[in-house]
Amino acid sequence: MESLQVIKQRFGIIGNDVHLNRALEKAIRVAPTDISVLVTGESGVGKESIPKIIHALSHRKHSKYIAVNCGAIPEGTIDSELFGHEKGAFTGATATRKGYFEVADGGTIFLDEVGELPLTTQVRLLRVLENGEFIKVGSSQVQKTDVRIVAATNLNMHNAIGKGKFREDLYYRLSTIEINLPPLRERLADIHLLFRKFASDFAQKYKMPAVRLSEDAIKVLENYGFPGNIRQLRNIAEEISVVEENRVISAAKLLQYLPNKGTNLPSVIDSKKSNSDFATEREIMYKILFDMRNDINDLKKLTLDLMKGNDSGKIQEDNKKLIQKIYQEKTSEEQTENHVEVVRINEDYNDTDEDYQFAETIDADESLSIQDKEIELIKKSLERNNGKRKLAAKELGISERTLYRKIKQYDL
Repeated sequence: MESLQVIKQRFGIIGNDVHLNRALEKAIRVAPTDISVLVTGESGVGKESIPKIIHALSHRKHSKYIAVNCGAIPEGTIDSELFGHEKGAFTGATATRKGYFEVADGGTIFLDEVGELPLTTQVRLLRVLENGEFIKVGSSQVQKTDVRIVAATNLNMHNAIGKGKFREDLYYRLSTIEINLPPLRERLADIHLLFRKFASDFAQKYKMPAVRLSEDAIKVLENYGFPGNIRQLRNIAEEISVVEENRVISAAKLLQYLPNKGTNLPSVIDSKKSNSDFATEREIMYKILFDMRNDINDLKKLTLDLMKGNDSGKIQEDNKKLIQKIYQEKTSEEQTENHVEVVRINEDYNDTDEDYQFAETIDADESLSIQDKEIELIKKSLERNNGKRKLAAKELGISERTLYRKIKQYDL
C-alpha cells in the first residue's frame, strides 16, 4: 500500500490538514475492497480526487473509470445515459446504445452530484447496488454488471431524505463508507501553500514570474472565508497572475480580488437557513402588529378629541397625517382584523381622567376596526365640507380619485 505522502504527490494534493489526511487515509484503506463510497463536502473542495485514488489503488485499476455529472444530464435522458436504450425506445433512438454501467463493466463509476438524480433513476440505481442488475430503456431483458460505485454530493443528504427528494435506502447503500472533505476555511495552514502552488502553475502556463504575497496579504488570505473553496482560490490566483504587473501582492491589492464573504456560492445546505428565514418573517409580523397598534391608538385619540369637541383645526391636521400614514401601508393590512394587545395608550394623557382610561388589553371585537374608523373620518370630512369631495380629499390628505373610490366602496 502506497504511503499518504506518495498519494498526495501522485494526485497533486496539497496540504497537511489533519481532516484532509484522515479523508485520504480512509480512501486508501477502502480502495482494495468493492465497498460503495459516498464522498461529501462543499462544492469546490476537491471531491473528484477521492474516486480517482480509490480506482487507482483497487484491483479494477486496469478497467474503465467513468465520471458522470448527474446534475448536468437532463432528467429525460439520464436513464438512457446510465443504463442504455434499445433502438426505437423513444423519439431519436435510431440505434441500440450501451449505457455507462454496461461500458464500465469491471471498472469504477463516479456519480458526481448524486443528490440530483430523479427518484425513478434512484430506484434503478438501487437495484444495481443490490444485485448488479439493470434493464435498458425500452428493453425487458435483465443484464448484469460488475461495477464499483463511488458517489459524491454537496447536499445535506438527511435534509434531502426528509423532503422526499432522495431515497433513504439508496443513501445507506451508497454510504457504506462516507468520506468527508473539509472546507478550505477549516484548513488555514494549507491556504497559502495552495496559493503558492497555483501561482507557480500559472507562472509556467503563461511564461511569467510567479506572484508572491506580502506578510499582510497572507494574513488577509487566511482570514477570508472562501465560500467557493479551492476552486475559488485557484481562480483568484490565476486572475492575479494574469492581471497584476507587480509580482509582489500587498494586502490592499489582494482585497480587490476577494469578493464579499457573504457571496452565495454552492455549499452544504444547512437547516440554519430555514431558521433564519423564519426569524425574519416573525420580525416582520411583529412590526406589522406594532404599526397597527399605533394606528389604532391614534384613531382612538382622534375619536376622543371629536367627542370632547377639541379644536377642529388641530383635528383636521391630525386627520391628514393619520390618513396619509394608513394609505402608505399595504391594502392587505387595511383589511386585516387582528386582536391587538396594547400595553399603554398614549402616555401623554392623564391616567386619572376617565375619558382617557383604556383597558390594558383591547380586543378588536370591542373596538372599531380601522375600516370603521376610516368610514367615520370620511363621513365627518364630507359633512364639514358640505359634500365637496375635492375639499374633503385635501383635508384627509388623499387624492380626489382615491376618495371617490372609497365613497363607492363603502357606499357613502
